[in-house]
Amino acid sequence: MKRWLWLTLVVLILDQASKWLVLMAIAPHEVIALTPHLHLTLLFNEGAAFGMLAGAAGWQRWFFVALALGMSVFLTLWLLRLQLEERLQAAALALIIGGALGNLIDRLWLGRVIDFIQVYLPFIPLPLFNPWPAFNLADSAISIGVILLLLATWRALPTSPLPQGEGRKE
Repeated sequence: MKRWLWLTLVVLILDQASKWLVLMAIAPHEVIALTPHLHLTLLFNEGAAFGMLAGAAGWQRWFFVALALGMSVFLTLWLLRLQLEERLQAAALALIIGGALGNLIDRLWLGRVIDFIQVYLPFIPLPLFNPWPAFNLADSAISIGVILLLLATWRALPTSPLPQGEGRKE
């Protein structure tokens, strides 16, 4: 469904514009507290989510480039084949594609992804997730897209009752 590609473009533009603004305004590792629980902190991530594989020998850059390209092509083809009434699925795929392309641009030009949103969650007693690992708008779009895709899949599951006599045996 081509009509949803505008959302991919919006995500891509907002992601890249926000990263450019942060690069111009904040020094690496500088912290700007917007609220007690929300900070801006310029960080560079050579790995994936939560910094996984960040310490690898450099091969991870091209692995993640290939993964983002392959997934973007696959998801775009999926998006283009959706029916008009599959709006939730279309929005989800458009968000994921936009986020993947936003981080792909970072990897191609910088060799790493720009992260800058830092959230502190005092109600989570796990030190590993406090603060939450830094992220960016592309990461947010991917996460929201995955949640929407799961919701769309759940909503599409058949809800018909079991045929008579097929119930649970006690």
